[in-house]
Amino acid sequence: MHRYSNLLNRNFKSARINQKWVTDISYIRITQGFLYLSVIIDLFDNSIVAYKTSQQQTVNLVLNTLRSAMEKEKVAGELQLHSDQGFQYTSGAYFTLTKEYGITPSMSRLGNPYDNALAESFFSMFKAECVSRQKINTFKEAEQLIDDYIHFYNFERFQLKYRLTPLEKRSQTV
Repeated sequence: MHRYSNLLNRNFKSARINQKWVTDISYIRITQGFLYLSVIIDLFDNSIVAYKTSQQQTVNLVLNTLRSAMEKEKVAGELQLHSDQGFQYTSGAYFTLTKEYGITPSMSRLGNPYDNALAESFFSMFKAECVSRQKINTFKEAEQLIDDYIHFYNFERFQLKYRLTPLEKRSQTV
């Protein structure tokens, strides 16, 4: 089991793209059971860098989300990846993969959700704006809903502090 220092320390600002990411897992209750959603959010623009879903909350869900983010993004310089102390993030496989990518892990203090407030806030918004408004029957319906919402969130939903969508802010910087 691996534990990491809280390097983020509630400093949710990032001076550049792909400098600080936060990650977490939440669940969506559907008629067929639960669907777990893992996300990675870039603190520079609050964009969802990568996300994956699974019918089980496993270490592989987190690893696949991280692999997806690293395949998609060009990371130059130090990258911190902040998480809570869930078993997925303390696993040997997570330790090995972050080392392989040259990522510096950061971890919330035990039982302190405010340390990962950006990820918690995203899930709260997602559930309020999307999930709670309808009955979801199948895993396929839930996955489509997630795809649609994350596209909306990244490309259409304005962030109040920037008055831009996350990807508009990102494209202005690139």
